[in-house]
Amino acid sequence: MWAAWKHDIETVFHRDPAVKSWWEAALCYPGVMALQFHRLAHWLYRRHCFFMARLISHISRFLTGIEIHPGARLGARCFIDHGMGVVIGETAEVGDDVILYQGVVLGGTGKERGKRHPTIGNGVTISAGAIVLGNITVGDGARIGAGAVVVRDVPANATVVGVPGRVVRLNGRRVAAADLEHGDLPDPVGRQLENLEQRIKTLEEVWADERSSR
Repeated sequence: MWAAWKHDIETVFHRDPAVKSWWEAALCYPGVMALQFHRLAHWLYRRHCFFMARLISHISRFLTGIEIHPGARLGARCFIDHGMGVVIGETAEVGDDVILYQGVVLGGTGKERGKRHPTIGNGVTISAGAIVLGNITVGDGARIGAGAVVVRDVPANATVVGVPGRVVRLNGRRVAAADLEHGDLPDPVGRQLENLEQRIKTLEEVWADERSSR
């Protein structure tokens, strides 16, 4: 537990330029606290101490605003930035070096039993307010844009935006997951609206020319 806590703090220094001290990272980052609570809850859950595991998870949610089911599996160097409103379901699997921003949900789509939550690959970045639902896989190095709703598998090294989530970049310009710029993501809906506006303008010009030639 101590070694894992140390790695969590080192990850904060690696990921967040705002951190100023070791004590700040250890005591003032809810993501670090939530991961520590989860490791204990997960240890109890695997030993079928379900009530105590859920109780610790509930206390963690009360203190940090982050809800991680004790059954979820989280990889090494997972970084939950800010974290308020993050929800990770029971059968979710999160790989190594994953970044989750506030409001991210790794949820299920129904009451079916078995694997019903997402599997997140290594090096994935999931931006603020994004929702990933169901037994789907997000490939290594993928980036999920802010506010996206993802209900289908995402290839490795893809960028997904929109509702429902659409792949807008795949194996394109190489950008590290930690360098995601929320305001620099493609906007396919906005692009379509611009295209429609241009077509309407063109049709109006054609109509005006026809009227003037009569």
